[in-house]
Amino acid sequence: MRQHTIRKPVGIEGIGLHSGKVARITLCPAPVDSGVVFRASATGERIPARADSVVNSHYATTVGVNGTRIQTVEHLMAAVSGFGVDNLEIEVDGPEIPALDGSAKPFVALLSLAGRVQQSARLRPLTIPCLLRVGDNGRWMRIVPSDTFRISYTLDNEHPAIGTQVLSWTPTERSFVEDFAPARTYGFLKDLGLMRKNGLARGGSLDNAIVLGNRGALTGLRYRDEFVRHKILDLLGDLALLGRPLQGHVIARNGGHALNLELVLAIQRAVGLERRAVLEAAAALENGVRHESFVPAPGLAAI
Repeated sequence: MRQHTIRKPVGIEGIGLHSGKVARITLCPAPVDSGVVFRASATGERIPARADSVVNSHYATTVGVNGTRIQTVEHLMAAVSGFGVDNLEIEVDGPEIPALDGSAKPFVALLSLAGRVQQSARLRPLTIPCLLRVGDNGRWMRIVPSDTFRISYTLDNEHPAIGTQVLSWTPTERSFVEDFAPARTYGFLKDLGLMRKNGLARGGSLDNAIVLGNRGALTGLRYRDEFVRHKILDLLGDLALLGRPLQGHVIARNGGHALNLELVLAIQRAVGLERRAVLEAAAALENGVRHESFVPAPGLAAI
């Protein structure tokens, strides 16, 4: 199989879920083997969409370099991965990727409008050599060797609207577009005040998230099990930080962005990508480039 980029530049703007600020993104074609790269309009900084660029995983995946940050990249990254785009430059005018409706569906529509172009270079999937596991008894993820990519996810939550939701999925472009991209982020009304006090969810609303009250959701659901579907969507977006297609069966229970990143780092170590990342980081430091330190945090799939 070959790598792909998009045919033409396309853009969209909206409110950031956490910052509450207007942001605009422009997706542009990129050459083979360049991967996905964010470019901040304000500073001109280029931030590769890789695990070593992650500087925060508290309620969202934030990438950054040299003090420049771009927040909440996971839904866009899931759309890019699910739609089969390998090389892309994303210009970001603002501090955050727009929330739009809280799912990956608008980004899929944007990519579809841009069109897709096959490139000359071949894809180089990552093959898992052995079982890997991260997390603890209640929240964990593991990946086992497999000839194909598959995600099996269990979500347990005492809230009556969620309960226990279990789903196993072998990704295809069609099933991603129809069954996972529309699944929206969610959060709890009781947490909203504290989150906003801490600078989070300032752009959150019933238009871009499922808000859960004490007894149920304040908005209608797109799927009966939309919550576990969104967890899988977030996981897909974070796994895209590997920069290459993955072959392996991911089995997860009650994960989040921080745990997703732990799994990505474990995969990198197992397949030898960590050494390359260290060499690249060393080269960057020699050139006077300093990445911000990574801030781990519990990463519920929530606003």
